[in-house]
Amino acid sequence: MKRPLLCAMAILASTLTGPVQADTEREYLMRLTQEIDALAPLIEAAEENADKSRRIRFRYDWLRRDLARIREGLLEHATADQAEPRRYPPLRGDYRR
Repeated sequence: MKRPLLCAMAILASTLTGPVQADTEREYLMRLTQEIDALAPLIEAAEENADKSRRIRFRYDWLRRDLARIREGLLEHATADQAEPRRYPPLRGDYRR
């Protein structure tokens, strides 16, 4: 795994476990969407520095799609008056091809 991606994961983990200035569930969910947005430049940097000659490569497009789905679900719940269960396609989870 490339260093920028590891850094992104570490930043996300520290923000999720560190103190957060939020009082309601909605504020926490909105904060999570901001953290997902903050990963974009790190993911881009990791992709730019990826070894293109490797036979098995990390699929950054799949990672971005899964993060977009997660972000969409967080926003939908945070902004809904009364959230009801919805069906979402499963996350890819495996980012190697």
